[in-house]
Amino acid sequence: MNETPLTHPALLPAGLRDVLPPEAELEARSVGAIMDCFAAHGYQRVAAPLIEFEDSLFAGSGAATAEQTFRLMDPDSQRMMGLRADITPQIARLATTRLATAPRPLRLTYSGQCLRVRGSHLQPERQISQAGIELIGPDTAEADAEIILTAVAALAEIGIFGISVDLTAPRLVTHLLESVAEHDRRLLARALDRKDAAAVTDVGSPLTRQLLDLLDATGTAERAIPALLAIDLPEEPKKQARRIAETVAVLRQRQPDLQITVDPVEFRSYQYHTGLCVTLFALGEQAELGRGGRYLCGDTEPATGITLYPDTIVRVAPPQPLRPRLYLPYGTPAATGAQYRAQNYATVAGLAPHPSPKDEAARLGCSHVFQDGAISPLNQGPEE
Repeated sequence: MNETPLTHPALLPAGLRDVLPPEAELEARSVGAIMDCFAAHGYQRVAAPLIEFEDSLFAGSGAATAEQTFRLMDPDSQRMMGLRADITPQIARLATTRLATAPRPLRLTYSGQCLRVRGSHLQPERQISQAGIELIGPDTAEADAEIILTAVAALAEIGIFGISVDLTAPRLVTHLLESVAEHDRRLLARALDRKDAAAVTDVGSPLTRQLLDLLDATGTAERAIPALLAIDLPEEPKKQARRIAETVAVLRQRQPDLQITVDPVEFRSYQYHTGLCVTLFALGEQAELGRGGRYLCGDTEPATGITLYPDTIVRVAPPQPLRPRLYLPYGTPAATGAQYRAQNYATVAGLAPHPSPKDEAARLGCSHVFQDGAISPLNQGPEE
């Protein structure tokens, strides 16, 4: 009889991982710094459940997350539920229900874990951490700029500077392509996705000249904005182009040294967005630190927001010093431990006598030991 080999207890499904010391502490610390920055800019914290009924989870903008959502049956109500794949649609639900009468503009912030059916090329993990802000009510360039600059400020709090801000308006291209036959629309969408000007020309669409001009209006904001505004576009795409230009102007006024690029033909992964969108990158890194943009709360209320990815941020942020770990031999007075914790030491108390406190401190991963009334770095003399 063949027996199925036992699965190793540490083996996890693809796209899931355990987060161990010190990364787990660094991620928690980063989330704390991000959320403190968001709060300092006037964003109030909310928390939504990890699981919701499908009816509410997929309402409005949440419909775009349906294919990425794990489903399960609620044994109590016998209704289908979903594990959230993105927190933003939940914030939209809160804004249109429990906070429907709250004064606008409504500024909300959140953090939590999400689970997705599939990862992406740039983000293969299926369980991801999110920390974000939503600005609900105004539909202005000032609001778009605020969420971008607040996110940049939050990244600066954890030592990430020189952020590249990549702006797009996915509805600009999708609106243009609505006038094209379905077969040509697919070909053009694929060509634009690859930034393939030759393939756009080969399709032979009436939109060829406009699409080639849009491809050319890509790059730094200083070069792209004049080129974008010069293109002869229908009114709705023209409106999207003007919003990009207006937002760049506000960003330049408030933070002149911000590095801004524009890509008017980028529309991937912006399923529920209705206007200007943004992706944040660290210079020299391909990983996305955050993304967001304009959408609708419910069917009509304008909103914009941005989500940062703390698990990615930790990997590109400069090393952060951890609390030094101080070993307190068995019998050390409690007041001594409290004294050094107030000095930012993490105290590790001995639970039984040990003949060599230094050896025990080293075994437990401590950097310091308390001995003879003073603390000493391991293998060095005592500190005053």
